[in-house]
Parts: sequence; C-alpha cells; structure tokens
Amino acid sequence: MYKTGILNSDISKVLSDLGHTDTIVISDCGLPVPSSVNKIDLALKHGFPSFIDVLKIIADHMVIEHYTLAEEIKEHNMNTLQSVENVLHHDKDFVSHEAFKALTKDAKVVIRTGEATPYANIILRSGVNF
Repeated sequence: MYKTGILNSDISKVLSDLGHTDTIVISDCGLPVPSSVNKIDLALKHGFPSFIDVLKIIADHMVIEHYTLAEEIKEHNMNTLQSVENVLHHDKDFVSHEAFKALTKDAKVVIRTGEATPYANIILRSGVNF
C-alpha cells in the first residue's frame, strides 16, 4: 500500500502512464463522458468530492503545462474559476462548452467528481518533468 500519494489505483496508473501532451479531464457530476473514454467515477453525492479538492490533489502529482476551461465559466461560475486560478499557474485557454465536450473525446480519462456547480470542468494537458 502507498505510504503517500494518490491512493486511488486507477488515477495513480493514469498519471503514471501520461506522456507529453496527453490530456485528462476533471469533471463535475453532469459532464457527458464519451463512450470511448475511460471514466473514473469518484462522485458519492452532490458536492462530494468537490471539483477543487480533486484538482488540488491531481495538480500535486501531475506535470501540467496547459489547461482548458469552458468560456461559460466566466459568467456562470466565477468562484470556481477564481479557485482554479489560485491552484494552477499555467498557460490556459477558454473554449465554448460545446467545443470543450468535443475535446474530451481525446482525453485519456475523465475523473468525475461530485461537483454540482455549472461548468466545473477542466482539461489538463501533461507536460514533462525535465
């Protein structure tokens, strides 16, 4: 058993297998997951675990070079946007929510949280640690 780190074996494996420019998604409980993409479902109830709590843990263990959010988060969920910007200090971009959903088809995994606020979804692009 791990002494430290991410105890969820599925998440640990995905992060270990990432290569440069691979992407993962952390989502709220409502984002549709393409049938071709693996889903790790952490959702236990509305709000738990939260999107930000999961993002913080993933950010501690993943080399992130870029992230993508839905443009709509700026208008409909400023609190989450501010929290994301407090956690991540990387290059970012915003796309429409429809474009965001299309981009999830290329992700290695979608990690579903119990978050129940609008547009609390993020695509993280892997960097390299050298």
